[in-house]
Amino acid sequence: MGDSNPTIDRLYEVIASRRRADHRESYTAKLYAEGRAKIVRKFGEEAIEVCVAALSEGHDEVVSESGDLLYHLLVLWVDQGITPDQVWAELESRFGTSGIVERESRTATPTPED
Repeated sequence: MGDSNPTIDRLYEVIASRRRADHRESYTAKLYAEGRAKIVRKFGEEAIEVCVAALSEGHDEVVSESGDLLYHLLVLWVDQGITPDQVWAELESRFGTSGIVERESRTATPTPED
């Protein structure tokens, strides 16, 4: 999987392999069996837990909750057919561009409705 993080790559492969596992034996398979809305809801819950930990808990809690958040993000990526390499390539394409300029370029692109 290119130059991405080997831990992320391994976790991604495990998550992808469990997509069709028995949902009674795999939490990951259970998420997929419950559908995209459940996956998105769990990702959102984990994002909030990272924020809460950052504001009212400590370093170790932020680390732990960040692990949960990344796991659920990878579950979402697999569900959407997104690979880590695609995300890394997107991030790489943004290097050398001001964050403000990059954001404006995304919002300035006309949509088919315009």
